[in-house]
Amino acid sequence: MNTDQVKGKAEQVVGKIKQGTGEAVGNDKLANSGVADQVKGAVRETWGNVKDAANSEHQKHANDARNRVVEKTEELKERAKENIDKHKR
Repeated sequence: MNTDQVKGKAEQVVGKIKQGTGEAVGNDKLANSGVADQVKGAVRETWGNVKDAANSEHQKHANDARNRVVEKTEELKERAKENIDKHKR
């Protein structure tokens, strides 16, 4: 979980509290501000989800590339060993 996801959830909680308080005391401005905070928090959380997904995809590609390099290195090492063995005979 990244900071945008955490901050987004927190903003939504604060917004719900403000909305509930505003509605309880009859303060439309406070209630509306709470709803706006909830929307802002939802957007921030969604942005965090997008960043998390992108980072996850980036990690997958990085891992795949690293594995291909390791496989190729092993293949070349084996081929070099075979050539060395041929010259020893």
